[in-house]
Amino acid sequence: MLNVLIVGASGYAGAELVNYINRHMFSKIKKIFVSENSSSIGKLFSELHQQFTNIIDLPFEAINRSTLIDKDIDAVFLATDHHVSHSLVPFFLSLNCVVFDLSGAYRVKNTDTYLKYYKFSHKHQDILKQSVYGLAEWNQKEIKKAQLIAVPGCYATCIQLALKPLIKSNVLDKKFIPIINAISGVSGAGRKASITNSFCEVSLHPYNIFTHRHTPEIIEHLGIPVIFIPNLGSFSRGIIATITCQLNSNFRLQDIYNLYNSVYKEKPLIRIYQKNFPSIKAVVKLPFCDIGFIIKDKYIVIIAAEDNLLKGAAAQAVQCFNIRFGFSEIESII
Repeated sequence: MLNVLIVGASGYAGAELVNYINRHMFSKIKKIFVSENSSSIGKLFSELHQQFTNIIDLPFEAINRSTLIDKDIDAVFLATDHHVSHSLVPFFLSLNCVVFDLSGAYRVKNTDTYLKYYKFSHKHQDILKQSVYGLAEWNQKEIKKAQLIAVPGCYATCIQLALKPLIKSNVLDKKFIPIINAISGVSGAGRKASITNSFCEVSLHPYNIFTHRHTPEIIEHLGIPVIFIPNLGSFSRGIIATITCQLNSNFRLQDIYNLYNSVYKEKPLIRIYQKNFPSIKAVVKLPFCDIGFIIKDKYIVIIAAEDNLLKGAAAQAVQCFNIRFGFSEIESII
């Protein structure tokens, strides 16, 4: 039985983490934490997330390093802002914990990215070099040995899972840059109230074109340039991406289906559509990434959908946890 801490448990992704680890057969939540100035300190988890009444009644505690030294902690999940994770990761590594960081603080190796996209200077470049990118379906071997797993961003997960089979099989025309239109629900902006994620203000609009923080993450880990156009939609959760590419030869739809199926046939959280297209409705509150496609001449449009809080955050974090500690990949997830 592994002892686990969850930091940032009051947020949307943090709450999903608490749910998954609470029902995990081989893990026990020791404590759940929020920031020192949070109004949730002293409240029960079930007070904030009422769907867990009489199921998970753990109290929220303030994150305080002086009270955290516990030799019995095996793993820590950080569902925190990148500034917080940037600071806490070295501390937990010093306690020999395996750390699963859901923020962007350790996802990208190029330190210039943090100044340009995150507006801070990375102070722990030695740790950054050792971090393993937790794209679970593609980096299992590295995850199994890692002490720090940087869980990918929600957009980055959906887009990479959709594109990597084509890139690795070398079937894309390299003269054509993939163009990605992706729409996310407002939960991607976090639980804290803001005019930008108010349902009375959100319609459907693009934002942060060329400047979104997931852009350098996607490019670095795909190894090719892309044009990424994120959009905010007036729904609570889910992401759907349509990705337009050009193939380097004429392929039948069946050829592409066979390619994806061969790559993902033993990956239980990827569902490949041979008919119809993925939708947000089919993935909300489920841990899957659904992928479909259509071809015209040498053009292919890939459609991918996921729940941004699950496969795009908590479910993938727990999937990495399972891989790291040798459990079934889908323990507590399905």
